[in-house]
Amino acid sequence: MLLAIDIGNTNVTLGVFDGEQLRATWRMATDVHKMADEYAALLLNMLPHENIATSDITDVCLCNVVPPLTTTFLELSKRYFQATPLVVGAGVKTGVRIRMDNPKEVGADRIADAVAAHRLYGGPVITIDLGTTTVFGIISKGGDYIGGVIATGIGTAAEALYSRTAQLPRVDLVRPKTVIGTNTITAMQSGIIYGYASLVEGMLARIKKEWGEKAKVVATGGYSALIAKETKSIDEVNPDLTLIGLRLIYEMNKT
Repeated sequence: MLLAIDIGNTNVTLGVFDGEQLRATWRMATDVHKMADEYAALLLNMLPHENIATSDITDVCLCNVVPPLTTTFLELSKRYFQATPLVVGAGVKTGVRIRMDNPKEVGADRIADAVAAHRLYGGPVITIDLGTTTVFGIISKGGDYIGGVIATGIGTAAEALYSRTAQLPRVDLVRPKTVIGTNTITAMQSGIIYGYASLVEGMLARIKKEWGEKAKVVATGGYSALIAKETKSIDEVNPDLTLIGLRLIYEMNKT
C-alpha cells in the first residue's frame, strides 16, 4: 500500500491507497516542533482503526510546503515503514509542464492538484485549493500549468479579524441564515462565508474572460465544501485531489 502525505501550513493530510482505492484519510495539525516519533505515534495509532497494519505500508510519497518537516517525515518513513519516500519536487516526473516565469515557485501540492485534476476531469481545468491560502491553478487542455492566483485563506482571514481587532470575537465558520447580519457574529460569518464565495465567483469570471477558455472548476481543501454550497461557479468538489495527485505522480516514477 502507498502512504501519501500532503504537508501543508496548517494541516498534514495523509491517505493510504490500496492500488487506486483510497482506503483511509487522516488530518493532523502541522507542527514544526513535533518529532518524527510523535507524528508516528499518531499515525500508527490510527492505522488499526482502518484495518491497516504497519507492514501493509510499503511505499511513501509526499509533498511539502513546510521545508523543516521534510527531514521529519523522511525519518518517519524510513524508521517505521522501511521506505524512502518519493518527495515531489525538482527532478520528479509529473507530466505537467509549468509555464510560470519561475517554475520552482510553484508548490508541490499545486502540481499534485494539477496532475489529479487533469487526469480526472480533463482540460482545460481550474483548481481552487481553499485552505490556509486560497489558490487558483490554471491548467490548459494539454495539461500545462500556465498560471495561478493566490489570496488569503478563509481561516487565516477569520483569525486575523479576531487577533487584529479589539472587539471582534472568534467565530465558527458556518453559514449564516441571512447575508445581512443582525449581530456581530452573524455579520462576521456573512462577510467571511459569502465574501469568499463572491471572491471565488469574481476571480473565476475574470480568469475565464482573460483566458478565453470554458474550463471545468474543481475545488479542494478544507473549506471547499463550505464555499461550494454558496456558489454555482464550482463544478466539482474533491477533498482528496492532492492525495490522488501524489498517487499518480508516484506511479509515474516507479521503477
